[in-house]
Amino acid sequence: MAMKSTIPSRLLPRDGRFGSGPSKVRAAQVQAVADANPTVLGTSHRQAPVRGLVGDVRRLLAELYRLPDGYEVLLSNGGASFVWDAAAFGLIRDKAQLAAFGEFGSKFAASVCAAPHLDEPTVHRAAPGSIAVPVLEAGVDTYAWPHNETSTGACAPVHRVGEASEALIVVDGTSAAGAIELDPTQVDFYYFAPQKSFASDGGLWFALTSPAAVERIEHIAASGRYVPASLSLADAVTHSRADQTLNTPAITTLIMMRAQLEWMLDQGGLAAMAARSAASSTAIYEWAESRDFTSPFVAHRAHRSPVVVTVDLSDDVDSSQLQAILRAHGIVDVFAYRKLGRNQVRIGVFPAVATADVEALLACIDWVVDHR
Repeated sequence: MAMKSTIPSRLLPRDGRFGSGPSKVRAAQVQAVADANPTVLGTSHRQAPVRGLVGDVRRLLAELYRLPDGYEVLLSNGGASFVWDAAAFGLIRDKAQLAAFGEFGSKFAASVCAAPHLDEPTVHRAAPGSIAVPVLEAGVDTYAWPHNETSTGACAPVHRVGEASEALIVVDGTSAAGAIELDPTQVDFYYFAPQKSFASDGGLWFALTSPAAVERIEHIAASGRYVPASLSLADAVTHSRADQTLNTPAITTLIMMRAQLEWMLDQGGLAAMAARSAASSTAIYEWAESRDFTSPFVAHRAHRSPVVVTVDLSDDVDSSQLQAILRAHGIVDVFAYRKLGRNQVRIGVFPAVATADVEALLACIDWVVDHR
């Protein structure tokens, strides 16, 4: 289709960043980075200024999630994808069961399947746009799945599996953390990267970790199993407790994350952040169901993500052209996940994104389609 290229300025959002990661960064976070020079930037991560910064982030995360006694916040170098291999070396004892219903879940499953020291895992798969969930199985010591699939916009529940009291629950929370409510007692190792709801950059991973998970990590480390130093969860425990990381962390990432956590808590905490994202995503789903050229990609309402919304477009609306026009007006990163190969838009609505801007985005899409 041919589409006119000039959207009226009155329709444009105040901030046009709707990426699914990295996400919108608030101006106050950028200012926090500037304010940290020279007191924190350019100083050793073994010294008090940076260790204090790491300690602040760990403390604020624990406060945001109201972590139970004994739970710890771990962090280490690398993004959440590092955890897939780290878990295969240092968290899964023998046999895992994994639910894979998108790109990240599938990659975690591939890492575990390839680990020669582990038993063959059980993998439950579902087509993109739907979810797979774990089921109780004898002999499984670790159940793992994504909370929210960034690639597909599908969201799965987080809870313990049946009566598997000794099995660990390991959940990828990368695009859910900070925007979807969670009962931390239902999970043992909830890991995520900071570039989505926490509006920071990549390069680190964090995990909300139960005493049972720490015990498993320490048991495996003492067993003599080979674990590469960069993937050692036992080292992550030791360094995290000292408010450090194995190697120099991304300092600006930590500064921006601290500023975002302070904002989240000041605005009302996790429940308030979840409400912000839910208001934005609800606006998109209702819009998608009311137009003749759109439909939500995730058909089952209960499985629809409140933070990443994927919307299929009819064949007469070219997603590439639509995105190009939006980008020319400062509305960026609403593209579909590349491996899905679908004619759709994908909209990130993490807490920093204002619902009013989401509504403006939808008005812009309507305008472009109406002026074909």
